[in-house]
Amino acid sequence: MIQRVFLLCMILSLLVSLTEASAQIVDRSVAIVNNDTITLSEVNELGASFFKKVTEDSSPERLNEALYRARLTVIDKLIEKRLMIQEAQKLQIQVSDQDVEGALQRILSNNHTTLEQFRKELKTMGMSEKQYREELRDQILSSRLVNYEVRTKVVIPEEKILDYYDTHFVEQSAGGYYLRQIGCLWGRQVANGSTPTKDQARKKVQKVYDLAQEGKDFKTLARTYSDLANAEDGGDLGLFQLNELAPYIRDNVSQLKAGEISPIVATENSYLFFQVVSTEKGKIIPKAPYAEVKDQIKEKLSQQAMERRFKEWMQSIREKAYIKIL
Repeated sequence: MIQRVFLLCMILSLLVSLTEASAQIVDRSVAIVNNDTITLSEVNELGASFFKKVTEDSSPERLNEALYRARLTVIDKLIEKRLMIQEAQKLQIQVSDQDVEGALQRILSNNHTTLEQFRKELKTMGMSEKQYREELRDQILSSRLVNYEVRTKVVIPEEKILDYYDTHFVEQSAGGYYLRQIGCLWGRQVANGSTPTKDQARKKVQKVYDLAQEGKDFKTLARTYSDLANAEDGGDLGLFQLNELAPYIRDNVSQLKAGEISPIVATENSYLFFQVVSTEKGKIIPKAPYAEVKDQIKEKLSQQAMERRFKEWMQSIREKAYIKIL
């Protein structure tokens, strides 16, 4: 712990000494971007809070490597920032002090806070108001540049919005089979108090099956002849997905159409057959009406497209630029 505090103090004192030394000697360049340079004091100023966090989160033995990578990250951000400023200058895009002040006031209003409270928050973040205003200026400049180079060139066609809607806002039900059944038991007592034999149950179910095939009302037949608990309900089983059915039922009803009757199925102590009352194909179920989410989808797709286009644009700018890290 003492070693960790000692290292943190050394790094913070180094950052302070570098800042103080900049008033006495020429600041050292750490990178060249075309005809512009990035200085060590810029890196230390932008990365101060980042370097502090890296120091706090890294083990002593990995601290040097972590700080080196953090430094490269900050330099890369400054390179991108410098390239954007240079491009903005070429296009004569500018941001006035009034633009920055207006943006700051909107931020304060949206967050329901005062400038004094905001300054206190900045202080806890280790950032001065001047630094924040410069960051805000860069953000406005970047936004205007991105709007000119990227946003105006992004077009989201209707079919892409519809494709996204179909993928993310529409579900399709699996459908299913609505079934009724009639069963004749054997080897156990039935409603009339008798205990049918296997042969008696087979003959009885065959008789009822023939009547059903002749077109007799299935529900009436179930109430009259079925030995199963749902006989009073006309043999009603309800709606099932195929994967919810026992294999011996699924195998015998999966190919049937509405109104058709399955073959007789023998189980351990019964003979059964089924009627497919209806089949339901998968239904399209929208999570939200298209009109309600269209603008939301378009905004999301636009944002994604702009991010891709920005990366491509920035990469092309980098490839054309002269960049050297010293």
